[in-house]
Amino acid sequence: MCGKDLRDVLNKIFWDKRLNVKDYVLTYTHRGAKENKKTVPCGLIVRIGKSWFTYKDKETDSETFIPYHRVLEVKNIKTGKVLWRKTSISEKT
Repeated sequence: MCGKDLRDVLNKIFWDKRLNVKDYVLTYTHRGAKENKKTVPCGLIVRIGKSWFTYKDKETDSETFIPYHRVLEVKNIKTGKVLWRKTSISEKT
């Protein structure tokens, strides 16, 4: 699924009956976290918007808003397969 729109990948994880949302995690840029990255289980995602998603943050018991441009990758934790990975400008040219 690499190369597809991130929103399409997230929607497929949630709506394709052949997939189990609990098998997937999403890693995004989070300043202050270890290596400035945070990984959350896709099962915690509450809403998927046009350019953002929200997830239920267990630490703060609130809904956290994350714009898509901060997402680094979406991965299947059972198989290790990366479904989507952010590409850099140099990789596109």
